[in-house]
Amino acid sequence: MIESIKKNKTGILLMCCSSVCVCLGQLFWKLSTGGQTSFLFVGFLLYGLGALVMMVAYRFGSLSVLQPMLSLNYVFSIVLSAFVLKETITLLKCIGVLIIISGVILIAGGDES
Repeated sequence: MIESIKKNKTGILLMCCSSVCVCLGQLFWKLSTGGQTSFLFVGFLLYGLGALVMMVAYRFGSLSVLQPMLSLNYVFSIVLSAFVLKETITLLKCIGVLIIISGVILIAGGDES
């Protein structure tokens, strides 16, 4: 398990950065609905940056490890919605977040090739 994470470390870190950029981009899109066109453009820039970082990440790891890491977008979205938009995080959402994080850890550690 540790070997797989070491092997894909750069790709994993880049995918996490990509997920953060994409989620921030989507958050800015949401904030732009109040008529803030500058937020809309910032959202496009962040989302595009996330896509570029994702493409680079694929050069540094196995697709079978990195692609499922995109599910971290759900985790980051819930955290951002709670802190920025003051949305409620229910127990069911917390359980879902824990399942997603567990799955990502298991997949990241399962690349034996």
